[in-house]
Amino acid sequence: MKTTKKTKTNHTNQTSALSRRFRGLLPIVVDVETSGLNAATDALLEIAAVTLTMNEEGKLCREQTYTYHVEPFPGARLEKEALEITGIDPTYPLRFAIPERQALYRIFAAVKQQMEKTQCYRAVLVGHNAWFDLSFVLAAARRSGIRYNPFHTFTTLDTASLAGVALGETVLARAARRARIPFDITQAHSASYDAERTAELFCHIANKWGV
Repeated sequence: MKTTKKTKTNHTNQTSALSRRFRGLLPIVVDVETSGLNAATDALLEIAAVTLTMNEEGKLCREQTYTYHVEPFPGARLEKEALEITGIDPTYPLRFAIPERQALYRIFAAVKQQMEKTQCYRAVLVGHNAWFDLSFVLAAARRSGIRYNPFHTFTTLDTASLAGVALGETVLARAARRARIPFDITQAHSASYDAERTAELFCHIANKWGV
């Protein structure tokens, strides 16, 4: 199908609108599943990133999900309690896990491509208790020797805080339900599922209290 000039113009306006909405920062929703709480010693086991876009009505909405199972780095601590919560068996061969350097490289490449498309100069991590996700991303990038990291190294958009103010709930499942976003507790602690629900929660709040 031939792309018309009007269609191209509308697409350009939507992508630049995303840049204007967050002053040149590109929100990327990230969720990680780990083998503990310490980013320096515990393994990154799953990572998911969700890109966002502006629709024709100027509303922020979920676009694409990138998700990877990750091999524990050599010497990583694997806490039994953490693995029981996530239900992840790092030794299970059918996880089809990849090294964290490869997982981050793929995520970062997708984010960089999105930055170019939306005319944003830097990505900002959106997460539920975002400091946790960012700390593991930064630690894994350092271990992997990755020089280019598209994410802002200290600024985040935390949906736990936003939901606490906007909805009176800080727990992801409760905040989602308050926002009338379906949430299946049996699928929680999957990086892709939690990232997508977090993305929908962020879009709900941003669209309702947007400028």
